[in-house]
Amino acid sequence: MGSAASLPPRDGAAPAPAAPRTPPPAPAAHPPLQGTALLLGTLSLSLATFMNVLDSSIANVSIPAIAGDLGVSPAQGTWVITSFGVANAISVPLTGWLTQRFGAVRLFTVSVLLFVLTSWLCGFASSLEALVFFRVLQGLVAGPMIPLSQTLLLASYPPALAGTALALWGVTTLVAPVVGPLLGGWITDNISWPWIFYINVPVGLLAAALTWGIYRRRETPVRKLPIDSVGLSLLVLWVGALQLMLDKGKELDWFASGEITALAIVAVVGFAVFLVWELTDAHPVVDLRLFGQRNFAFGVLALSVAYALFFGNVVLLPLWLQQWLGYTATSAGMALAPVGVLAIVLTPLVGRKVGQWDPRRMATGAFIVFSLVLWMRSQFTTQTDFVHIMVPTVIQGAAMAFFFIPLTTITLSGLPHTRIPSAAGLSNFVRITAGAMGTSIATTLWESRAALHHARLTEGLVQGQGVFAHTLDMLTATGLSQAQALAQINRLIDQQAYTRAADDIFLASAYIFLLLIGLIWLTRRPQPASGQGAADAGGAH
Repeated sequence: MGSAASLPPRDGAAPAPAAPRTPPPAPAAHPPLQGTALLLGTLSLSLATFMNVLDSSIANVSIPAIAGDLGVSPAQGTWVITSFGVANAISVPLTGWLTQRFGAVRLFTVSVLLFVLTSWLCGFASSLEALVFFRVLQGLVAGPMIPLSQTLLLASYPPALAGTALALWGVTTLVAPVVGPLLGGWITDNISWPWIFYINVPVGLLAAALTWGIYRRRETPVRKLPIDSVGLSLLVLWVGALQLMLDKGKELDWFASGEITALAIVAVVGFAVFLVWELTDAHPVVDLRLFGQRNFAFGVLALSVAYALFFGNVVLLPLWLQQWLGYTATSAGMALAPVGVLAIVLTPLVGRKVGQWDPRRMATGAFIVFSLVLWMRSQFTTQTDFVHIMVPTVIQGAAMAFFFIPLTTITLSGLPHTRIPSAAGLSNFVRITAGAMGTSIATTLWESRAALHHARLTEGLVQGQGVFAHTLDMLTATGLSQAQALAQINRLIDQQAYTRAADDIFLASAYIFLLLIGLIWLTRRPQPASGQGAADAGGAH
C-alpha cells in the first residue's frame, strides 16, 4: 500500500496495499524525458505499479469464493494471500543485486512479463496447491517491480520535480487499494474469480511494451557482483518453514503433529544459522548490522508489528462479512474500498510536513486512530448495518496517511546515503513477512476464539433447556425437520461465535496499537530533511 497497504503485503492486501520501497540508486547518466515520452513513461511505470499493488489487495474479498470453488476452508484459502506476501518479501532484498547484474530497465521489463505469466497461471489453477505455488512464483517475480518503478520514474524527471514524480507514483499506490476490493468483488460475483488474475495480462503487456520502448536506451550500467547464495538459501528455508507452520498449525493440531514440530525446529535452527552467517559474511543478502542503529531497530519493530496487525485485520474483516453476515464479494468490497479516500487526500500533506513536524508525533497519532478504528470494530454485532461497518474504514484512511511515511522517515534517519537502499530493503522484507504472518495468526486465532465462544454459547443453551426446546419447536412448526432445525440453531450459534471472536481480535489489536506507541518514543527525532533527504524519505515510505 503506497502510503497505505501493498501493501502488500504483496501480505496481500482494503487489503493491504504494499508500501513504497526505496529504489536502488540510479546513476544520472541520461537527461530527463520530455513531452510524450515523459507522459508515456510515467503511464507505463504507473500501470505496472498499479497492477502490482492491486494484486496484493484484489484477492482479499475473493477468498471465500476461491476456497469454495477449490474445495477448501476459507482459512486455507488465505494461503493465497500469505504465500504471495512471503515470496515477495524474500525477493525484495535481491533487487539491488539483480539491478546491478542485469540493468534496471531489463530487470523491470522481465519482472512485469513474468508477473503477467504467473498471473495467467494463477487463473488456470485447478487446486489450492497449484494456486499457492503460482502465487509464490508471482510474489518472487514481483519483488523488483515497485522499487524499480521508482528508480526509473525519478530518472525520468529533473531533480526539481522529484517530489512531483513521487507524488504521482504515490497516488497510484493509493488508488489501487480503493479499486482492488471493488473490482475483485465485482469480478467474483459477476464473472469468476480467475479473472482477478487474468486482468493483469493486458495491463502488464501494455506496461512492459511501453517501458521497453521508452527506456531501453536508458539502461543502467551492469557489473558482476558476488551473491550470498548460502544466506539466501537459509532465508528461504527459515521463512518458508515458519510460514508453513503458521498456515497449517490449526489444521494439524499444532505441536501434536510431527510435521508442525519439524517445521518449528527447521525455522528456529535455520534462523539461528542465518543470523550467524549474515553477521559474518562479506556480502550478506541482508545487512543485519543495521539493527545496531537505534532508530532502525525500533522503527522496523514498530512498523512491522503494526503492519501485521493492520493486514491481519484487513483480511479478517471481509471473511467475517461474507461468511457470517451474508455479504457478497461486491458488497464486502464496497465496505472496504473507502479506506483510500482520506489516505489520498492527506498523504501529500504528510509528505510536505514530515520534514518539519516531529514524525514520532505523526506516527503516534496514526496508532491512536488505528486503535480507535479497531475499538469501533470490536463493537460490531450480527445486526450492525453497512453504514456503521464502513465508518471505521473511512477513518482508517487518515491513519494510513500518517503511518508509513513518518515511520519510514524515523527508520531511515541517521543512516548514510549509501546504506539507505539496504536499509529500506531489509525494512520492507521484515514488514511484508510480518504482514503475511499477521494474516495467518489472525485467522488462526479467529477460528480458535470462535470454538471457545461456540462452546460457551452451547453451555448456555443446555442450562436453559426450556428456551432451547421452545426454539426447536418454533422452527419445526415452520415445516423444518428436527435435523434441519438443529442445523439452523447451530448456524445461528456459529454466527454469534465468529462475530464475538472477530470482536476479540479487533479489541486486542486496538490495545496492541496503543502499546506500540512506546516503541516510537524509544527512537530519536530525525533531523529536518533537506531537499534530497526529503526525496529519499518520500521514495522510501
